[in-house]
Amino acid sequence: MPNVSGEPPSKPLSSVGVVTSLAKVPDGYYVVAQTTDGSDADLWKDGLFKSKVTRYLCFTRETGRDVVVDLKLIDVKDVLPEGFTPVEETLDTKEAATRKRRLCVKLSPHAAAETAVFDIQIVAKSRYHLVNYTCIGEINNMGVWYLKGDVLQRRSSPAASDAPPSAERRTAEKSDYERQSSGSYATTALHDVPFAVSERFYQRPEQFHYSFSAERSIAV
Repeated sequence: MPNVSGEPPSKPLSSVGVVTSLAKVPDGYYVVAQTTDGSDADLWKDGLFKSKVTRYLCFTRETGRDVVVDLKLIDVKDVLPEGFTPVEETLDTKEAATRKRRLCVKLSPHAAAETAVFDIQIVAKSRYHLVNYTCIGEINNMGVWYLKGDVLQRRSSPAASDAPPSAERRTAEKSDYERQSSGSYATTALHDVPFAVSERFYQRPEQFHYSFSAERSIAV
């Protein structure tokens, strides 16, 4: 079913191509076999003469280094727009992809892309417009529309975020051990303990004077 809701799919397009047959679509590719109103979306067919030659637009969203950031349709005699690559051959047979018009694709590294193309639909001429889609022109009396959206970049914090949970647990256990070894736990145990000689020794204080200096040094 065509995606006409205006809500972009979760992944942008990573490649766009053309195939000669609906039975020869490469793995991972989605073929635009019909227009939004259910008509045949053959990009090659002649309106006057029935032809055995067919061409269908296809695309993939499989994750790769690049994403599709723009599309253009130009006449075969037009100068190729800067930064664009024409779709010249079919993916399945390496024959001419289109006639009279050329579909041009602009790619960008995923990490550098702020917006990208998320969907492509083909609309029968003068039927209706797709909400949130942009028309790049007509081919074989059909409009080619694409949907753009923002590219969500994966942002990670420095090295700490890359550490596995087991490493974090080991770090925490190590910190606990170091605190115990350093005496910080002893400080808690001796906190608020009064340091004084038992009253039963007060009868002869000159023989039982004790400063508690060792204990006080731990508690500080």
